[in-house]
Amino acid sequence: MKRLPPEIKNRIRQRIEWLAENLDLIRPLPLKGKFKSFYKFRVGDYRIIYEIDRENFLIIVHLVGHRRDIYR
Repeated sequence: MKRLPPEIKNRIRQRIEWLAENLDLIRPLPLKGKFKSFYKFRVGDYRIIYEIDRENFLIIVHLVGHRRDIYR
């Protein structure tokens, strides 16, 4: 996230906080292939790739990036 513009960073941080607060209310979107144990969350043209540790009540963010680059 270091290379992202400040306004994009803020939006992504806010959406991660929202995701953590509302995880029980949404249906996470699972990925396929080599990312099949992960989920995606859309923030405009950016994607957050994360996994859920329900046992410890954690969302573990692995990748944040533009949608054209994130799955490569």
